[in-house]
Amino acid sequence: MLEEAYAYSPQVLVEENLKGWKEVEYEVVRDSADNCITVCNMENFDPLGIHTGESIVVAPSQTLTNNEYHKLREIAIKVIRHLGIVGECNIQYALDPVSEEYRVIEVNARLSRSSALASKATGYPLAYVAAKLALGYNLPDLKNAVTGVTSACFEPALDYLALKIPRWDLDKFRKVSHQISSQMKSVGEIMALGRSFEEVMQKGLRMLQIGLVGLTENERLNLDTNDLKTLIAEPTPKRVVAVAEALGKGMSVDKIHELSGIDPWFLGKLENIVNMSQKLRKEDMDESLMRSAKRYGFSDKQIALATNSEEMKVREQRKKMGVLPVVKQVDTLAAEYPAQTNYLYLTYHGSSHDLDYSESGKRAMVLGSGAYCIGSSVEFDWCSVNAVRTLEREGFETIMVNYNPETVSTDYDTCDKLYFDELSLERVLDIYELENPEGVVISTGGQIPNTLAPKLHQANVSVFGTSPNSIDRAENRHKFSQMLDELEVDQPRWKDFAEIKEAFDFADEVGYPVLVRPSYVLSGAAMAVAHDKTSLEAYLNKAARISKEAPVVITKFELGAKEIEIDAVAQNGELLIYAIAEHVEHAGVHSGDATIVLPPQKLYLETIKRVKQITKKIAKELHISGPFNIQFLAVNNDIKVIECNLRSSRSFPFSSKVTGYNFIEIATEAMLGIAEKKAYKTVDLDHVGVKGPQFSFSRLKGADPVLSVEMASTGEVACFGDSLHEAFLKASLSTGFRIPKKGVLLSAGRIEDKVALLPSARQLAGQGFKLYATPGTAQFLKDEGLDIAVVCHVDDPKEGCIEFAHALSEGLVDWVINVPRNYSHEEMTAGYAIRRLTVDRNVPLTTNVQVAKLMVDALGRLSMDDLKIVDWDAYNVN
Repeated sequence: MLEEAYAYSPQVLVEENLKGWKEVEYEVVRDSADNCITVCNMENFDPLGIHTGESIVVAPSQTLTNNEYHKLREIAIKVIRHLGIVGECNIQYALDPVSEEYRVIEVNARLSRSSALASKATGYPLAYVAAKLALGYNLPDLKNAVTGVTSACFEPALDYLALKIPRWDLDKFRKVSHQISSQMKSVGEIMALGRSFEEVMQKGLRMLQIGLVGLTENERLNLDTNDLKTLIAEPTPKRVVAVAEALGKGMSVDKIHELSGIDPWFLGKLENIVNMSQKLRKEDMDESLMRSAKRYGFSDKQIALATNSEEMKVREQRKKMGVLPVVKQVDTLAAEYPAQTNYLYLTYHGSSHDLDYSESGKRAMVLGSGAYCIGSSVEFDWCSVNAVRTLEREGFETIMVNYNPETVSTDYDTCDKLYFDELSLERVLDIYELENPEGVVISTGGQIPNTLAPKLHQANVSVFGTSPNSIDRAENRHKFSQMLDELEVDQPRWKDFAEIKEAFDFADEVGYPVLVRPSYVLSGAAMAVAHDKTSLEAYLNKAARISKEAPVVITKFELGAKEIEIDAVAQNGELLIYAIAEHVEHAGVHSGDATIVLPPQKLYLETIKRVKQITKKIAKELHISGPFNIQFLAVNNDIKVIECNLRSSRSFPFSSKVTGYNFIEIATEAMLGIAEKKAYKTVDLDHVGVKGPQFSFSRLKGADPVLSVEMASTGEVACFGDSLHEAFLKASLSTGFRIPKKGVLLSAGRIEDKVALLPSARQLAGQGFKLYATPGTAQFLKDEGLDIAVVCHVDDPKEGCIEFAHALSEGLVDWVINVPRNYSHEEMTAGYAIRRLTVDRNVPLTTNVQVAKLMVDALGRLSMDDLKIVDWDAYNVN
């Protein structure tokens, strides 16, 4: 453990283990006149031993006694005054659940993830206040941002609960450990607002968008009691669902508390939900039961599942009974003063709205993107905020619906009304019926709003821009394929299968490799490349149910194909602006993990022309008004369309920033039908932009750090340069790549990859690097006349070989190029051991031939002077 820790840091701390104690946080603000207040206190649902970023957190705390709460508050103020902090900070405690013994874990004298959560939970804008205090203002000088009249020198009073639940995406990684511990693995979080713990817990679980309809009525884990006990005792992302299932099977709150350390108060609340679920199954539905269920956070869909009904029927029945949600304001003063901001949530604990809905006006509603997760992150927040700003400029009263505490779209001063609530059909219809806007923008929030399009259309919701019917034509594989055939546009051959034998026949006919998309999978691998019959069989066996309802889609996988994508905006089917980008990696790496170059540097003019022609055809046929993105494969000049998304894509901010044109502003105008047709310059630019992925493999213990058709990156950077090489090298350095100084290890499985890397190996040798290679690659390079030191595979030491772990720990190798034989290998391999050890030792790793070649070229062409980096050694300390 120490060896791994020292690879990332020059210092480690060894501390007393307080596992099982409660974890409590206070957000504290102090000014230079020594005014000091605690803005928010938060309590972790999970006991200590789980990173606070991995924990379910509730604000304000629920299980502390009055004495405990005030004792910790006083200590917080004492500590912050002693440290002389001016601005905002948070202090974390461990509190013994059976006595008042405590420990201060840490003080962060800066804004943290918790500060963002606390700001959104209380409506107290911590970053804004901290900045004012740093400039010399004092708390009494500042106004409370919510009331506009009272002072900012106050401690918010909450008449509601805020609950944070993290969002993990561990199923996307092979061999990763699913255990949750003191190291953070989650990629995003949600926050639910409500008036009871049951309500916020159920809301929050739905907000994660991982297929849960709440705490109950989910697909069962189908585990026996012992396995359930293990799942409760050893935390994973499924722990809370396991607790619900255990309660449903009659396990006692005391037993679950003993296994998990979760406070019995929280478990009692979960038990209330489970009991209500059982009641719904047994009793006839009347108004009283409906109201109780809604106050316990049950959605219409959840009630439908429990009562063998349908979501829209339950909605109709509920409205007839007069069981309707009320809109409440987050006002920071528990309704003592009127709030000036419209920071809102819906609840069933109340009898009247805090707002007057009788006023009429020109309103527009924007649906946000929900929790950050792999594939949907800050890019869609950028798109939503730009859409809101453009609508505001056009005279609309703007309404935002989103529930991510980390986003700008959920700042209550970004829009006229912020509904911090679910992005479900039920909730969107509730808000739509109250607000009666002229239309809803669904194309800037990523896939969540896009998926709602057909259902909103059925419910007669007015959607701005492209018709939901066109969205369905692009999303439905059969309809889209038929449309491409009619337009005489090429696509890779594909077919869906309900029978395994037919799938094998088709794969034989088109030739391996093939891309497989099982509809129901156990391992979470939504897509995979099968290189032969054996690997196809392995994937098909993983698909839980192959049937007419859940067919497997198999597509011919084009080897060595270049991937190209276009971000574009059209109005009434006419193309207004577009940006064509090329991927450095060949097809087979998900576009979210690919290194993307804009404008393209290596495409034929004829290819660019063909891409533009096809884009115009598709835009016209689907009568697009708004943003869209199309992905293409190109082999020589043969262009095939992979897919078309009638919404903004992850690369819209990148395209906008590289070209200098705000694509979302133009797209929003196009949705309103008021965009002007202009000449935009997006291909012939004076600079090159490169978007590079950021991976978190070092935090995901055991995960195989290879790229595949499943997205794995958790963020991205973009850099500009005068040339492709300059922009690429800057982007690589920004994601943590460090220029090698001594030795480079080469390892490639397939002979084609060995041949492809040969010129790069010669270049590296010419630049004075010592070359190392695994036995097979070493033999190939030696035969080509290169001087190579042989490195043995981790668990297969041979005479005359340097052991790989030794080469890393001695600093002989400071860059590893390891290209796997194929990306579908499931078993533990020597290659996996090398890749994992490289990441764990914090050494740069490249697993793609095209990226490795481009990096070697860039290192050969550019000196450090070219990059204008003055103190190179300081820069190189990651």
